[in-house]
Amino acid sequence: MTLLVTAASGHLGRLVVDALLERGVPASDVVAGVRTPAKASDLADRGIRVVEFDYARPETLAPALDGVSRVLLISGTDADRVAGHGNVVEAVRAAGIERLVYTSAPRNDEIDYALGADHKATEGLIAASGVEATILRNNWYSENYLDTVARAAETGEIVAAVGDARVASASRRDYAEAAAIALIGDELRGQTLELGGDVAWTYDELAAAASEVVGRPVVYTAVTVEQLAAGLEAAGLDAGTAAFVAGIDDAIARGALAQTDGTLSRVLGRPTTALVEGLREGLAAR
Repeated sequence: MTLLVTAASGHLGRLVVDALLERGVPASDVVAGVRTPAKASDLADRGIRVVEFDYARPETLAPALDGVSRVLLISGTDADRVAGHGNVVEAVRAAGIERLVYTSAPRNDEIDYALGADHKATEGLIAASGVEATILRNNWYSENYLDTVARAAETGEIVAAVGDARVASASRRDYAEAAAIALIGDELRGQTLELGGDVAWTYDELAAAASEVVGRPVVYTAVTVEQLAAGLEAAGLDAGTAAFVAGIDDAIARGALAQTDGTLSRVLGRPTTALVEGLREGLAAR
């Protein structure tokens, strides 16, 4: 069984490759799909076949899928990510791949938010393709807050427009291990899983965790979505980007990231990584 990990030179992709090898998958059975193979020479040095795999260039996809059994599609970051995802889904279908695993976004069929819309559309493309798939709706990575915590070390403040909403984050490594498990085994075949940390925390608790990690008092200051967008523009972001970022806070305030039912820890067979631990490890790795 040959497993292709897309975006394998990225933060999540590299951790998935690590998780596969740690679980006994031979390096010769892992294929690293990357946009720029030269940036993945370290993976090649480990005996992993590195192939060009650019979502936006369909001509790179079919050759990379030759001999592959299962594919992990890590969601892209391009502005037109749905088109790129669609290219991959079609290539997977045409190649007769037995299973596709996709990293999606939480509750995208329950709560309407910009980030979730692209993932919902991709899930629709996968369903229409007829390819057997496992959908991993990953909640937030705790590492998403590293810049926030680093700023708080200087300012003593975390500013957000999420109200008293909760976030069930887990470490990037937790989600990577879950993706590896979905690729290797058959227990999760055909399922759509909402994955999140064991604990859903508030931003007051995020501030407390930041205080512990950086060694100084940190407080959470709640603002409105409009105030946040204006502040982001004042800091130099263009209006569209500021609105997008503020819109993520609005989605969090409406509960997009609040769900946690222990699914991720059950998949992993262990508790998920605590917020403080994830932040501390992430900052230490910088």
